[in-house]
Amino acid sequence: MAAAKKAAQVAAYVSAQKSKTRLKNPGSLSGDGMTPMLPPEGKVALEDRAFDLIREAGAFAGQVHPDNQLLLGGLVRSMNCYYSNLIEGHHTHPRDIDSALGRDYARQPEKRNLQLEAEAHIHLQGLIDEGKDLQLAPTSAEYLRWLHREFCDHLPKELLVVENPHTGERKTVVPGEFRVGGVAVGAHLPPSATEVAAYLKRFEEAYDTSKLSRVRQVIALGAAHHRFAWIHPFYDGNGRVVRLMSHAMMLRTGLGSSMWSVARGLARSVERYKELLAAADQRRYNDYDGRGVLSERALVEFCAYFLETATDQMKFMSKLLDPAGLMARIEAWCTREVEAKKLERGSFELLREAWFMGPVSRARVPAIAHVKERQAREIVSRLLSRRVLIAETPRALLQLNCPIDVIESWFPGLYPPFSRMPETGAKVLPSMGMM
Repeated sequence: MAAAKKAAQVAAYVSAQKSKTRLKNPGSLSGDGMTPMLPPEGKVALEDRAFDLIREAGAFAGQVHPDNQLLLGGLVRSMNCYYSNLIEGHHTHPRDIDSALGRDYARQPEKRNLQLEAEAHIHLQGLIDEGKDLQLAPTSAEYLRWLHREFCDHLPKELLVVENPHTGERKTVVPGEFRVGGVAVGAHLPPSATEVAAYLKRFEEAYDTSKLSRVRQVIALGAAHHRFAWIHPFYDGNGRVVRLMSHAMMLRTGLGSSMWSVARGLARSVERYKELLAAADQRRYNDYDGRGVLSERALVEFCAYFLETATDQMKFMSKLLDPAGLMARIEAWCTREVEAKKLERGSFELLREAWFMGPVSRARVPAIAHVKERQAREIVSRLLSRRVLIAETPRALLQLNCPIDVIESWFPGLYPPFSRMPETGAKVLPSMGMM
C-alpha cells in the first residue's frame, strides 16, 4: 500500500509539473498565438550568421562611386522585381520589365498587366531606396498598409481580384485595407480577420528596434519576415509586402542597400524558402521546443536560412562589382563592339573613367581616350547611341548607364540567361491566400 501511495504521489507531481508548461490557447484578441517572436538569446550559430551579415555589409559599403550607386539601384530594383514576381509564380521577362519602364507596353492584356505590376513594384522600392517612404517603423501597421496601398494603387483592376480555389468565390482587393474574411495558406490557417489588428500590434511591439541590441535587430529580420507571412493580413500581395518590408528594415538597420537584394536568393531557393516558412507555421513539437505557441526550432531554422541567404546575396553582388573583374568584362565587351565597328577605340577608357570617377565632362574625353577632339566626339556619339552613356542635354556631363542589352555581358548571373527564359506569362486570378 505504501509503495502504491508513493507511486501515486510521484505521478501527481509529474503531472503537475507538465501542466505548468502545457500550451494554453491564447485569448482571441491577445495577439500571442505566434510566440515566440524571436529566437532565444544564446543561439551561437544564429548569432554568428548575424555577425557575418554585419561584417559583409561593412565591407560592401563604399565599393561604388556615389553617382553610380543610383545606376546600380535602378538595375537591382528591376532584378528584385523579376525575382519577387517569380516567387509569386509570375514570370515577367527582364526585357518586358525594361520596356514597361520606358512606357512601352505589350498589346496583349495579360502581358501588359504583368508589366504594370512590375512597374508598380519598382516604383515602390524606389521610394524606399530614396527615403521617400512613410517615416514610420517598417513593422508598424500603418507602414504595412502604406506599402500595400502604394503597390496596389498602381495595379490594373484585373490583378486586384482573388479567387477561392475551393468555392470559386471572388474577392476584390482594396489597396491598403486588411482582409475582412478568413484565408488559407496551404495547411496554415492565419488568424481571423477580427484578430489581425491585435496580432499586428504585437508584431510592431516585438520588433521595435529601440528595444533590441544590434545583433538582435539583425536576427529580427528573419523572424519578422516569417511572422508577417503567418499573420497574412491582406487578401493578396502579402509576399511582395513582406519582401519590401524586409528591404526597408535592412535599410533602417544600416545593412541594406539599393545595390543588392535578398529576393534573388529567396527565388533561387524558392522551394526551401516556402518549406521553411511552412515549417515555422507549426505549433511547437514538444516541451523541448521552446515555451511559445509555435515551434522555436523552426523559427531558428528560418532565421538562419534568411540571414545566410542575405549574406550570400551581398557577397554575390560584392564579387560582381569587384573592380578588376568588372573592368575586364566591360573591356571585353568594348573590344567585341569595336571589332564589329559599332564603337570607336577609346570607348573602354571613357567607360572606365565614368565608373571610377563618376560623370565626365565632354572636354576631358580627348585626354581620357588619348584621341583628338573629332574622334572624341565620335566616341561619345556612339556610346550615347548604345545608351551605355547618357546625358540630360547636349552639353551635360556624361553618365554611365547599363541598358538591358549589356546586362548579361557586364553583370553575368544577375538573371538567368535571357535566351533560356520563357516568355512573359500571366496568372491574373491568384488563389485567395497566396503568398
